[in-house]
Parts: sequence; C-alpha cells; structure tokens
Amino acid sequence: MAYIDYYAVLGVPKTATAEEIKKAYRKLARQYHPDVNPNKEEASHKFKQINEANEVLGDPEKRKKYDQYGEHWEHAEQYEEARRQQQRSGDGDGGFQYHQGAEGFDDYEAFSDFFGSMFGKEGRTKTKGFKGQDVSATLHLQLTDILTTQKQVLEVNGKKLRINIPAGVANGQTIKIAGHGGKGYNNGPNGDLYITFDITNNTAFEVNGHNLHKTISISLYDALLGGEIIVETLSGKVKVPIAAETENHKKVKLRGKGLPVYRKEGEYGDLYVTYSVVLPKHLSEKEIELFQQLRSIRKQAS
Repeated sequence: MAYIDYYAVLGVPKTATAEEIKKAYRKLARQYHPDVNPNKEEASHKFKQINEANEVLGDPEKRKKYDQYGEHWEHAEQYEEARRQQQRSGDGDGGFQYHQGAEGFDDYEAFSDFFGSMFGKEGRTKTKGFKGQDVSATLHLQLTDILTTQKQVLEVNGKKLRINIPAGVANGQTIKIAGHGGKGYNNGPNGDLYITFDITNNTAFEVNGHNLHKTISISLYDALLGGEIIVETLSGKVKVPIAAETENHKKVKLRGKGLPVYRKEGEYGDLYVTYSVVLPKHLSEKEIELFQQLRSIRKQAS
C-alpha cells in the first residue's frame, strides 16, 4: 500500500491538536462532499481520503500507531509481538526504531528488511502473514434505489468490483465484502471492504425503520359522510375508503406498502396514513344557511 500522509490530506501539521484536526476535517468534508460536487470523480476521491484521514487521526490510539508505523499502523501490535519474539530468541533488533520522515518513511527499506528477517530468512522462525488493511467506502443511494435488489459496479484499488445491493438496506448500514481491501503482507490474507450506505429520502414519505408515514388531507364532507381517496404508494396508486365520522388525525394502516425488509424476500413494512380534515372556507350564502340548519337540528337532538 502506498503511503498516504493523512496530516497533509487534512492540511494540518503533525503537532495539530484533536480540535484542530476536527475543525480541518469538517471544513474539507463540506467542501468536497458529493452532494456539493455531483459527478465529480476527483472530489469524490478527495472526500474518501478526507474521511479515511479523519478516521485515523481523529482517534488518539489509531493516531499514535499511525505516527509510529505509517500505513502499517493496523498491524502495530503484531509488529511489536514479532519484535518481542525475536528479542526473546536472542536475536535483538539492535535498538532499531521506525521513524517517519517528512516525505514518507525514511527507514522504510530498513523496516522491511528488519521484519523480513523475522518472517522468512533461513534459520529463524517464520511468523504467519499479516492481513491487509481494511478499506471503508460510502455508497450514496436514493430511497427509491433500495426497493429492489440491484447490481452496482465500484472501483476499489484500481479494480472494478460488481456487487449486489440487497433490497431494504438501511441508511447508515455497513456491509462487509471479504477479501477486497488492501493486499496482505507476507502472504497474509487481503483486508476487507466495508461499504456504508448513505441513503437520501427522495420521496414524500417519512421513514421509520421499514414503515412509511404520510399525512393526507380530506374534506369535512368526506370525514362526516364517508368516501374514498387515491393514495400514492411506492408501488403505485391504491384506493382507500374513508369511514363515515372519521376524526381529524385518524391513522389508518396500509399493510405491506412500506419498505422491503433487508434479507427477507417478499416481506415489507407498512404505510401509515394520517387524515387531516380540512374545513371549508369562503362559504356561500346557501352553505351558511345549510350549516345553520344543521346546527339547529343538532341542538334540538341534544
């Protein structure tokens, strides 16, 4: 894996405080966010680098390991254990230290030779290979994209990867694709690819898990006498009856008209419709007369 200077990515010095790193990340994330730069591959790549840099430098423990081991920071504990094993066997490292230079790692070759001596040279105990670095990516979708299972092609490490996106994936959900991360070290397994879904609601519905909610206006006359309305759902229009004497804010459920349930074929959430009764305005003289008669009748009945 090529060395990436995360400090340079965020535009901060190596002495930057946690607050300075957070501030720089937020500024750059807003500048290069895909919503601000639609269909701009360079901005999308920059946005991924910014998030990757923040994930490492924004975590004190990860930052400490990165400062010492660079792109190998995820294997810090394994390197230290290998170093201890060599020292216990009497073949010390002679005070070897791994230093990061301003333009990368000045001692990279020595570093590689040092660990190579522990992992493969004749006369020494071989240690198992190291798993490659895991890779994280964000995939932006619209709500209508998750109604059915679909295929998408992603570019990971310069290679095109075709993946199936199951219907019903949730906003913020992360899935793992094994073996499609960074290349393993010393014949170790490749890292994994973690894809997080960022789903934008491009519908008129409110989303609550697998269920959808929508408020629909009905007339006073339909509320009192009953009737029917046409409701637009994600799978088409449906005719919904209105019961007589329906109260304002009454909620009805349309079973199975919500979002698909992840990994459960044929299972869907529900759509909840809330009625909002609209009072008539700008009454005519005839309407006023009729309403007065109704009020009089009501008073007499009570």
